[in-house]
Amino acid sequence: MKILVDKSIKDITKAFSIGVLECNVEIYNEEKVGEIIMELESEIESNIDIKSVVNLETIIDGRKAYKQYGKDPSRYRLAVESLYRRLAKGNKLYRINNVVDLGNIISIKTRKSVAVLDYHKIQGDINIRLGTSDDEFYGIGRGKINIKNIPLYSDEKGPFGSTTSDTERTMITNKTSKILLFIISFNGSSSLEDELELASNYYRKFAKGKNFKKQII
Repeated sequence: MKILVDKSIKDITKAFSIGVLECNVEIYNEEKVGEIIMELESEIESNIDIKSVVNLETIIDGRKAYKQYGKDPSRYRLAVESLYRRLAKGNKLYRINNVVDLGNIISIKTRKSVAVLDYHKIQGDINIRLGTSDDEFYGIGRGKINIKNIPLYSDEKGPFGSTTSDTERTMITNKTSKILLFIISFNGSSSLEDELELASNYYRKFAKGKNFKKQII
């Protein structure tokens, strides 16, 4: 599987980079993951005002990139910004399973949009490009979304994820045995190696992760 970043993104945001992790995982109930989420929920509600979320380090870089692409970041929010806004308002995160919940933890820790995808549901090579008006995209729990001018992930079958929302086609289920994880950076690759190590450690400890492969694009 090759992963390529299209010119449509690189020409506008030259610092756009992706940390990529592949590994085998197991889906099961892991109490420690719930404890970590509860700590993060409390920490963000206590220390971050919802009005300040748009100016948080790293999140602000993603918002600037959306504006450069021609997308209103307040109407079509980065997935990580939506997480922070939810917690800053005092709402709790939806709990899905250990593998999905770890993706949310990594996103909160890095302040970057993180995609956790079922590796075996992806067909062929992956092209990461800006969406067009011709792209049909149905976000998980959100219905059809306008992803024109938003970075999306596309394979031989079409778009399966974006920096705003993922799709049902590649979502994690109880049958998932291998994941492909993206950590999206709009401000360069300098921190991605450490962030991929963080992700690897979480999946090793709390999802019986093994057979890790990492790369930075």
